[in-house]
Amino acid sequence: MPRLRGRLTAADVGLVVNTADPYSVAVGEHYVRARGLRPDQVLNVELPRRAALEPAEFEALRRAIEAHFGPRTQALVLAWVAPYAVACNAITGALALGLDLGLCANGCARSRTSGWFNSASHRPLQEPGWRPSMLLAAPSVQAARSLIDRGVAADGSLVRPPDPPALVLLLDGPDAARQVRTHLYPPGPLAAGRGVVWLEAPATQALPGARRLLIAITGSEQLPLQPPPQWLPGGLGDHLTSWGGDLLGAHGQATAMEWIASGATASHGAVSEPCNHLQKFPHPQVLMGHYLQGATALEAYWRSVAWPQQSLFIGEPLAAPFAAPVTPPVTPPGAPPQSPATRPPGP
Repeated sequence: MPRLRGRLTAADVGLVVNTADPYSVAVGEHYVRARGLRPDQVLNVELPRRAALEPAEFEALRRAIEAHFGPRTQALVLAWVAPYAVACNAITGALALGLDLGLCANGCARSRTSGWFNSASHRPLQEPGWRPSMLLAAPSVQAARSLIDRGVAADGSLVRPPDPPALVLLLDGPDAARQVRTHLYPPGPLAAGRGVVWLEAPATQALPGARRLLIAITGSEQLPLQPPPQWLPGGLGDHLTSWGGDLLGAHGQATAMEWIASGATASHGAVSEPCNHLQKFPHPQVLMGHYLQGATALEAYWRSVAWPQQSLFIGEPLAAPFAAPVTPPVTPPGAPPQSPATRPPGP
């Protein structure tokens, strides 16, 4: 586990807004205000509102992003729910590693390797040389605003060890094929004195109504999230299953969206059948080891997946409960933030 010496901040991200999607425009406006983004940090595009982009549509989006954002922009925030895929690739995976249509012949095959896995670099555009991204996806505009507010509230909230402590749930269950990550659970706490307690338990017993929950990791086709856990701001939750990144739920499995709806701040899921390769899902020790050192939710999740081509990352990317908060730029009196909807479209 590398020692981290920095993290992404609001000045490092670029926000992409779909002007054809009222959800995207409203959520983008809220994110600009909440994170104090500059006008040049926002790109307006027009995208179809469906699950997957065609390769040509994705290429136009990629070119617009490259033309608008310069070397200062290290990561992307995508302000929509759909599109979340490009053929069998996650849109987040394709924007970073490039579109791999060859993978669609066999989604269970090995996919491209991330040069950012377990990395200490907080300048991903320089090392490994691409921009990671995360979708601001939630069930509604209001839920997305609450998600963003949870991310902002998380910043620095656990720098001092909390009392009572935050809870990390390392869960198991009867679904052996989806529980392969239990072999990667840490043998003990990764950060003594951080005010975090670990519990290994069956998901059906420990997850419903869990108190002061910070991280939950499991594997299952459905999720026992009733009653919802009492999440701390910045909470991370994900489950290993085939279609966790299919946010519109066309395959009948629980999706990453259910974690967000329950109060989590970020999650992960696959958009096409990945099989249960450990490399295609968050590595529990890497995820926790980076997050507890002060990494953002985007950094912790992205660095924990070795083969992220099919990986969809959703949530508020800058949440960093174990890092000292960074004060966002202050808007001058009488000059409200410019609405993404009123700016001219990007290239």
